[in-house]
Amino acid sequence: MAKRPVIIDTDCGIDDAQAIMMALAAPDIQVLAVTCVFGNTSVENVCQNVLKVLSICERQEIPVFRGGDGPLVGASKPVSDHFGTDGLGDVHENRDPQWEEKIQKEHAVNAMIRLVTENQKQVSLVALGPLTNLALAVRLDPCFPQKLKDLYIMGGNMEGKGNVTLCAEFNFAMDAEAAYIVLEDFLCPTYVASWEYACRNALTWEFFEELINQDAPAAGFMKTITSKCRAYSKEAMLNKRDVYFGPRFVSYDAYAMAACIDGGVVTERIECPVRVELQGSISRGMMVLDRTNELKKNHSVFVLTKCDVDKFSQLLMESLRQPKK
Repeated sequence: MAKRPVIIDTDCGIDDAQAIMMALAAPDIQVLAVTCVFGNTSVENVCQNVLKVLSICERQEIPVFRGGDGPLVGASKPVSDHFGTDGLGDVHENRDPQWEEKIQKEHAVNAMIRLVTENQKQVSLVALGPLTNLALAVRLDPCFPQKLKDLYIMGGNMEGKGNVTLCAEFNFAMDAEAAYIVLEDFLCPTYVASWEYACRNALTWEFFEELINQDAPAAGFMKTITSKCRAYSKEAMLNKRDVYFGPRFVSYDAYAMAACIDGGVVTERIECPVRVELQGSISRGMMVLDRTNELKKNHSVFVLTKCDVDKFSQLLMESLRQPKK
């Protein structure tokens, strides 16, 4: 059976790294390219992080492209240091001095358009960071979305409760205009793994310890890059006493990737139009679900709500048994 071509658009932090490794381990997935965007850290750090992940997994043949270094409108906002200033836990003292030579010269947005045009109706696009590159792609080529097979997004929220602002999830808050454009103009089948979806299908910290203590280079890498944020995450979740959280492990971006790899991971979803709020000083970046179609839109998306955690756990386990080609 032919492998399914996938492009990964990422702001490579720790959970992005996990999601990328999940795609690399999937036997029926061919990663055509990784396109980089600002978000968890600067786009320069993102490029270096992606190269590091590909090196750990011995998949350096996959091309990496540099994309948007800030939102469509306004200046970049300060990012959380939860994943460290470099996005991977600030644990790598020696950065690759030749990293720029390993990045493709073509801009990420141009590469995305080219690869999808060359493989029309075949490519799945998985977006793990702010949607800046995707918004630019549809502005440069209005036919870009209809050339895709489908789109998987990690981002947004379902109930108006945010994780970086009062009402908005991180990826959408970082570039609200881009999120608005993508959810208005991408008419291909679109699957949204929201913040609540990830949190409500979380795993145990006991599982996480088993995951990172496997005898494989990728598992050792994940253990290293999470060393500084593990304790913080556990304590924050335990103290927050939030309806979404608890003493549990959440690898946010991996949920969108898992849905792309195996549709059977998703057991429940809502199909409805959505819109990203731009005007409100408090609600800016919030994703609104229009279950009664008050907006009179002719396009719906699939908002994921429940997953098979056993299947998801297995994909996570397999992802850290790298390298595997």
